[in-house]
Amino acid sequence: MTNAKKESPVLVRITTVPISLKVLLKGQMKFMKSNGFEVIMISDDGPEVDALVEQEGCEHITTKLTRKITPLQDLISLIKLTRILKKINPDIVHTHTPKAGLIGMWAAYFARVPVRLHTIAGLPWVESSGLLKKLLIAVEKCTAFPAHAVFPNSKKQMAFLKEHGIAKNKMSVLGHGSSNGINLNFFSPNDIIKAEGEALKVKSRLKSGGWIWVFVGRVVKDKGIAELLIAFDQVVAQYPNDQLWLVGNMETNLDPLDEKDMRMIHEHENIIWWDYQQDVRPFLLASDVLTFPSYREGFPNVPLQAAALDCMLILSNINGCNEIVEDGLNGMLVEPKSSKALTDAMFFARNNPDVKSQMTEKIRQKIRTHYNQETLWGLLLEEYRKRIHRN
Repeated sequence: MTNAKKESPVLVRITTVPISLKVLLKGQMKFMKSNGFEVIMISDDGPEVDALVEQEGCEHITTKLTRKITPLQDLISLIKLTRILKKINPDIVHTHTPKAGLIGMWAAYFARVPVRLHTIAGLPWVESSGLLKKLLIAVEKCTAFPAHAVFPNSKKQMAFLKEHGIAKNKMSVLGHGSSNGINLNFFSPNDIIKAEGEALKVKSRLKSGGWIWVFVGRVVKDKGIAELLIAFDQVVAQYPNDQLWLVGNMETNLDPLDEKDMRMIHEHENIIWWDYQQDVRPFLLASDVLTFPSYREGFPNVPLQAAALDCMLILSNINGCNEIVEDGLNGMLVEPKSSKALTDAMFFARNNPDVKSQMTEKIRQKIRTHYNQETLWGLLLEEYRKRIHRN
């Protein structure tokens, strides 16, 4: 595609894999297109590409990008992506996810794209150590160098990045944080979703008086699944009708669970693994409490979705999560990697249903006032227009 004569400003959005565009940034590309941009999406190939194109109504270009450290392949990807961007001749390149950020920002630099923006969500190196951590911090700095602006998706993450000398003078947070906000029309209880949630309870054989504790996300180590399994085992010993629902895919190549945890998930009669679900609303609406003991996040979407659908939130006290929840007021924060802290919080919620209901109502109100998706999109659109005019 060549844009020698551009009728509309061209915006390129790049992520490592297509599911990030389809799920984490759902609706953003379509919104920008409806507001006068020609939008092109770029990522590695994947089974979600066709559905992504249909969902957003925008062109998608496939180029090889890996999530692992692969220097030779990354160099080849950089060369190919630079050529693609020179051909497209975009006004803005906006990257997300670590590998797409690194290669995308430098490809945009070499292609002389006038506006180069990068969003930082999760930080994999937070859980690394030694030489690997130093390498990943250096990569983060390298990603930020050619960018004109860097958008951490939470205020505490921005402060954390500045402490490590990353993009100190280039960073700002859009609104109250989040990469995509929440679609409050979509994540709202209705009769159809309620009926689907009730059907899930029947399917799971939930017994009278049982609570559903739910986790939504990748079922991997750094999401705190091991600690969650230990905590739930303690809770179910006292409340034998309770269930733990795990909604998400297991990644066997990146950060897989230990064998004993896998065995517990598959063998425990009160634990149900639902795998990845296209629509998580019925699962959240059927549940009582979202347990989200992740080790690291940027600004997670799942707690926003769960709160909008009447779940109480028990989250790790980490960047992003502790901007959503004020401990003891509208949810509970627990020390990451502590099964005891998580167990105590779960028992507190279970033994104090009135307090749980009050927290649930307060967090739902906060989600509606702070994280409306349309507000966030409007701020990003304004940022795009301002930077185009500046150039």
